[in-house]
Amino acid sequence: MDIYFPKTARGLIPVVLFVHGGAWIQGDKTEGAGIEDIPALVDAGFAVAAVNYRLAPEYKFPAMIEDVKSAVRFLRSVASDYGLDPNKIGAYGGSAGGHLVSLLGVTDVSAGWDNGTNAEYSSRVQAVVDMFGPANLALVFPPNAPTNPYNVFGTNDPRHPILTSASPTTWATSDDPPFLILHGDQDSVVPLAQSQQLYKSLINAGVEAQLIVVKNSGHGWRNSPNMEPTRDEITQMIVRFFNTHLQ
Repeated sequence: MDIYFPKTARGLIPVVLFVHGGAWIQGDKTEGAGIEDIPALVDAGFAVAAVNYRLAPEYKFPAMIEDVKSAVRFLRSVASDYGLDPNKIGAYGGSAGGHLVSLLGVTDVSAGWDNGTNAEYSSRVQAVVDMFGPANLALVFPPNAPTNPYNVFGTNDPRHPILTSASPTTWATSDDPPFLILHGDQDSVVPLAQSQQLYKSLINAGVEAQLIVVKNSGHGWRNSPNMEPTRDEITQMIVRFFNTHLQ
C-alpha cells in the first residue's frame, strides 16, 4: 500500500482507497485508470491509499476482495497513528478495480471475505466510485471474453454459484453507501449494460446512486479524444462526490 497525504489538514483526514484494474490478473497500485485522479484528491484534502492485491491465476477469487477488505481494516487500525478518520473511508477503481470497490460497497462481514488480521475493525466503506467495473459476472463472460473466467474464478460455467457470489448486483441492500458509476458508451470490454444493471440494483434497493454515461469513450477512457464529459471533468466529478460524502 502507498498512502498519499495532503500537505495540510484540519482535523482528521478522510481516506480514499484506490484499487487498480487489470482483469484481476495484472496491474499495480502505481498504474491504471484512476491513478491520475490521486493528485486532485490529495489537493482536496484526502489521504489516498493505493493498494495491491493478490492476482490470478496464482490466486483465485475471493483472494482479491479479501485483500482489499483487509486494506480497509488496516487503515482503520492505524487511523489514530496517522490522523485518519476511520469513519470516512471511500473507495474507487476502474475495471476489475471497479468490480472490487463495488463489492466493498455492497458487502459486509456476512459475505465471508473478512479474513486475516485486524478482524475487530469493519471493512465497510462510506462512498464508492465504480468506473466501468463488471457487476453481473454471469453475463460478462461470453465465449470471446478477453479474460478466461476459469483463471480467476475457477469455473467456465456462467451458472456457477461463485460468479453469482462475486457479482455486486447480488448483494445490493438499503444500507449500502452512495455510489457514483461511470462507464463509456463504446466500451467493448465491459459492456455499458453491466453498470446499468448495477445502477438499477442499487436504486431498487433504495441506495443513493448516480450513473454517468461517458459519450464517445471506450474501456479505460482509452482512445477517447472527444469523450464527454472530458477526463478532467471526470476527475472533478470524483472529487466532488467524495467531498459530498466524506468531508
